[in-house]
Amino acid sequence: MWTTLAFVAALSLAPGEAGGLTLSNVRTTYGVLGATRPDNKFLPGDTLVLSFDIDGIRVDRDGNYFYSVGMEVTDADGKPVFKQAPHEQQASNALGGTSLPAFATLQIGLDQPPGTYTLKVTVADLAARTNQTLTRSYEVLPRAFGLVRPSLSSDPEGHYPLPFVGAGQPFWVNFSAVGFGRDRAKGKPDLAVTMRLLDEDGRPTTAKPLVGATNQEEIPAKVQDLSMQFLVAPNRVGRFTIELKATDKVDGKTATLSLPLAVLKAK
Repeated sequence: MWTTLAFVAALSLAPGEAGGLTLSNVRTTYGVLGATRPDNKFLPGDTLVLSFDIDGIRVDRDGNYFYSVGMEVTDADGKPVFKQAPHEQQASNALGGTSLPAFATLQIGLDQPPGTYTLKVTVADLAARTNQTLTRSYEVLPRAFGLVRPSLSSDPEGHYPLPFVGAGQPFWVNFSAVGFGRDRAKGKPDLAVTMRLLDEDGRPTTAKPLVGATNQEEIPAKVQDLSMQFLVAPNRVGRFTIELKATDKVDGKTATLSLPLAVLKAK
């Protein structure tokens, strides 16, 4: 029902800086390094990404810090439904600075019952023997047709997330569809997907949207989510909106998803 919660931390804190351990700038995001989500409601099959900053962690003389992270999920009654013991980690303070960007990810199972849950993350500074916790409540919605796990990446496999996009820098828009129907004859889904880019005034940047569809013959019968992507090559700077729309031709349902996009000037 729940999969392992993974934690990855990046740079940095300058050696010798004083200050107690704190966790700040807590937010849920569209994927790793992605934009902040407008709400904490998730369909089964989606991913919760909790992003935050670690401040005040002690750095040793060699420029390393040692810490651990533990996680727990409880339901609306406070009953534990998932727990991961603290995992010790080591990182290098390569660039200095005063903040350690971090995130935790939780894969919400396709069979997860709907309801309100609370994610608790505990971060410990092993050198200073101090720890801090943060919590975030979220809602798992009933199973339905929808688009989940959106992210931007520099590679088609989606391994390298993008915190920002530069003009002239191609990138991939990755997402998945869940809760789709299957035709009675072949047991195959039939989805049509489009993507439009809107400017700051909400106007489409092109006359026609990009169009995609599922290849029915290549989808095994047991598959419950379909991963899809579009390639975008931004040619100018500005703030835009990525608008995704999927149509389930079997059940006659539609689902939409919008993501903010900032294209910066290349220097």
